[in-house]
Amino acid sequence: MTATAGPGLSLPASVDDVVTRLAGQDYVCDRRLATALYLSLTLKRPLFLEGEPGVGKTELAKALAAMLGTTLLRVQCYEGLDVAQTAYEWNVARQMVEIRLAEAAHTVDHDRILHSLYSREMLIERPLLQALTQTRSPVLLIDELDRADEPFDAFLLEVLAENQITIPELGTIRAAAPPFTLITSNRTREIHDALKRRCLYHWVEFPDVERELQIVRLKAPGASERLYRQVVEFVQRMRTLDLFKAPGVAETIDWTNALVALNSMQLDPASVNDTLGVLLKYQDDIVRMQGGDTAKLLDELRARALLDAA
Repeated sequence: MTATAGPGLSLPASVDDVVTRLAGQDYVCDRRLATALYLSLTLKRPLFLEGEPGVGKTELAKALAAMLGTTLLRVQCYEGLDVAQTAYEWNVARQMVEIRLAEAAHTVDHDRILHSLYSREMLIERPLLQALTQTRSPVLLIDELDRADEPFDAFLLEVLAENQITIPELGTIRAAAPPFTLITSNRTREIHDALKRRCLYHWVEFPDVERELQIVRLKAPGASERLYRQVVEFVQRMRTLDLFKAPGVAETIDWTNALVALNSMQLDPASVNDTLGVLLKYQDDIVRMQGGDTAKLLDELRARALLDAA
């Protein structure tokens, strides 16, 4: 029997159920990640996901919301992010109108006006507060937390530990249906230990060849089986090079779609060099590949294919 989390919303019954239901949303999930997600949902603990960019951390939150049939609320982190952008702010324009109406009526009751100015109706809800006021548990994605300033980590502690937000002028708002929270980080800075202690943790690795093949077949239809395998094996080998930014799964998908659009049936030096800007995002990496690494990797692929054929 599955546990419930709000009207019409049911949780997976097992780790295998997580894998199966995510597959129904075209998300190919390995068993370790599925286990971490199952425990997060079952124990009602936030799940903190770290890993290289492009390994599917954000996509997992989207797939989870679709799998559960619930709302996805997203906080996209960046430098300078504060409470007003993420949790709540007061509707200043409406507050000014309230003050002017009271002055025009010549019935200025300071206590009544103060209560009115800081009532719930004057509050503009942002994603963190919205996540606590839903009637059924949403998926809350706090994306790329490492891009936000460190003080934002401290602000999140109350939300993650207690599923509540304290608003000084109004009081504490607690979640009736606590959100399923996923936090992602690309590890450009260390996240505060106090925040990590409130979460389950999982490092999302690059997929192996077979799982990446599954992903690319789903997300980039139209290529030949030969091209799928060549693309994935080429990218897998690229990740072993000392590049400034190794291509993620998202880039593998984009590259496959680009090659299909160019009617490429297989990899060759010309098609690879002409499309490296789809796969790599730094000029130094592109120059390195064009300087000899492309030919080297293609030779390795040909040698591997001959060995397999023998």
